[in-house]
Amino acid sequence: MDYKAQYQRWMESPALSQEEKAELTAIAGDEKEMESRFFSQLSFGTAGLRGTMGVGLYRMNVHVVRHATQAFAQVILEEGPEAAAKGVAVCYDCRNNSELFAREAACVMAANGIPVRLFDSLRPTPELSFAIREYGCIAGINITASHNPKEYNGYKVYWSDGAQLPPGPADKVAAKMQELDVFDCVKTMDYKKALDEGRITLMGTETDEKFLANVMEQVNDQAAVDAVADTFKMVYTPFHGTGYKLIPEALRRLGMKHVICVPQQMIIDGDFPTVVSPNPENPEGFALAVDIAKREGADFILGSDPDADRVGIMVRTKDDDFVVISGNQTGVLLLDYLIGAKTRTGKMPANPVALKSLVTTEMARKVAEDNGLKCFDTFTGFKFLAEKKDQLESSGEGNVIMSYEESFGYMLGSFVRDKDAVTASVALTEMAAWYAGQGMTLYDALQGLYEKYGHFGERTMNLVMPGLDGLKKMAQLMADLRANPPKEVGGTAVAQWKDYKDGSVVDAATGDRTTMELSGSNVLRYELVDGTSVIVRPSGTEPKVKVYILARGESQADCAAKVERYAAWAESLKG
Repeated sequence: MDYKAQYQRWMESPALSQEEKAELTAIAGDEKEMESRFFSQLSFGTAGLRGTMGVGLYRMNVHVVRHATQAFAQVILEEGPEAAAKGVAVCYDCRNNSELFAREAACVMAANGIPVRLFDSLRPTPELSFAIREYGCIAGINITASHNPKEYNGYKVYWSDGAQLPPGPADKVAAKMQELDVFDCVKTMDYKKALDEGRITLMGTETDEKFLANVMEQVNDQAAVDAVADTFKMVYTPFHGTGYKLIPEALRRLGMKHVICVPQQMIIDGDFPTVVSPNPENPEGFALAVDIAKREGADFILGSDPDADRVGIMVRTKDDDFVVISGNQTGVLLLDYLIGAKTRTGKMPANPVALKSLVTTEMARKVAEDNGLKCFDTFTGFKFLAEKKDQLESSGEGNVIMSYEESFGYMLGSFVRDKDAVTASVALTEMAAWYAGQGMTLYDALQGLYEKYGHFGERTMNLVMPGLDGLKKMAQLMADLRANPPKEVGGTAVAQWKDYKDGSVVDAATGDRTTMELSGSNVLRYELVDGTSVIVRPSGTEPKVKVYILARGESQADCAAKVERYAAWAESLKG
């Protein structure tokens, strides 16, 4: 069915409200807008669905949520009655329509005979991962678009291990969505009826308490916190999102006496009125927090994204200014701190391991290996980090003390299988307090790590390619790079071409071909003769190609110069 026929089908469907039909009537005659809404379904992948909200097949709305949930329900039912009886946990964030979409998903599951545990209000993403594991659910659904702009919403799906859906089940859900009609095949029921009949059970403070108990078990050096608690000041912002309750509470339980929350951003609001983007990677979002920190004399600022799975920090420099510590740098600081703290307090497990995604700084490997830990890479996404953790620990090969990605995601402990800003906030605060006890800020600490482990510099480039043409451009760029791999990048010769699709490693000088452990993902990596890695991959959730520059140099200035040079090459890929 072409986009015009789909548009007509939706216009005529009794499932649509008058408001929804009015929205579609308003675009009648606008061919480009009609096509963008109806040319295809939103694609369902291992990260579920994500898109802008609005009426249409290629938008996030109640009909698409019901359709995806029906497909997911059928995949669960095919696992057998015992598996389905374990039920599904459902969570949602602060975004516009998130509560509505979560209830709709719960009602579809309930109508399919699958018990539902639904949070009674918005919650951090890691608490969903915890709840799936804690209550032995077969699966989970989270309505969130993480740190995307306010126009977006999303539908994340989890399996029984508490990690996001692996490729096998995700492919099954995608196939079911293609088979099932968006309107006619959906089973649903009244929300109040589902509650009254016990098909939907609400989760509340009892689950929060169980989750927080696990979070607090990750504290390594309570004495370090107690030593500075009377004087240490910090600022926290949830960026209008789900961290607003549990993160301040966890910090209180840690013993922090001076946690100053940004009042304007403690207000739950899916429009994110005080920031251009609710992304802790963007320093502009911290402007209100910086003002408070300067006024109150705090050295440390913490900010969690709207679904509280990612966390960013800003720290005071010697010049009395505040700088964002990147996700790469934060992870290196935390890994080095955890190694020291666990060693100091006798909490280091046997065969300790650090995990990172392949696009995360190589400095993490240096920190791990210099301290006797193994370090493994995985593909981008915490489902892969969770999978590797389970594989290493179940085989007795290693015990993971930390998993992280450069995009501000950290996973600690064994009670969640996703990135977790609640636990990371506690660990980062403990670390900042320990350094404060040494008379150092985290900025001082980072400079010290460069002196100890060597100089590294990173940058992530986003080559945005919006619209229908964008997807084609993204595919063409990757095809061109495979057909004609670059012999040099920014004037520096390439030593190796790595293609994670087939796991091939090609020596650029001799053409000799070997293979690596990781394969099966659309990622290209160029190892340059100066020790820099340049990685290119299309985003799985947004219309952009990401380029990661991981440089090594003689000094931070040398690294910065290399990053600039290779960034110019990356920009040229946009054509």
